[in-house]
Amino acid sequence: MELREAEGEAVVRVLVENHRRFLSFLERRVGSHAVAEELLQAAYVRTLEKGHELREGESAVAWFYRLLRNALVDHYRKQASEGRAMEREAREATEQGDDPELKATVCACMGELLPTLKPEYAELLQRVDLEERAVPEVAAEVGITPNNAGVRLHRARQALKKQLERSCGTCATHGCLDCSCQGHREPSV
Repeated sequence: MELREAEGEAVVRVLVENHRRFLSFLERRVGSHAVAEELLQAAYVRTLEKGHELREGESAVAWFYRLLRNALVDHYRKQASEGRAMEREAREATEQGDDPELKATVCACMGELLPTLKPEYAELLQRVDLEERAVPEVAAEVGITPNNAGVRLHRARQALKKQLERSCGTCATHGCLDCSCQGHREPSV
């Protein structure tokens, strides 16, 4: 048992000694120090969980590089999946923007609640949802990528939904059809 612990400590020492090399390897592939550091930390955690899979005679460094390559593949798959989700969200937003019935049912409270959101959320909702401008166009104006704008727009809509539900109650839950919450709203805090 003591021999196995000593081997484990030696593996950990070798991996920690190679931290800069591993970080550089990841950084070259993801283009971001922060993302590379996050992936590396996750790989170290995974090593603690899966380190027993290291085969006798196998280099700990080679094994860890294989783990890092798998982490990169997972990272890019997740990124691609998020990109597709943002494109779908942008497409749906564009399609819904052409529905006059939907426009007529937007709760009047929305305009009043926008200032209660983070400024970057309020600005994006104003430009994309109220002014009906394209997400890529607005993204370029505010200096972010279209994917980042899509993520921010999604989060802004979720935040607005929570504010509407808090302010308007049941009316917002049922889509603000025939909004009746105007006189029943609690004063702003």
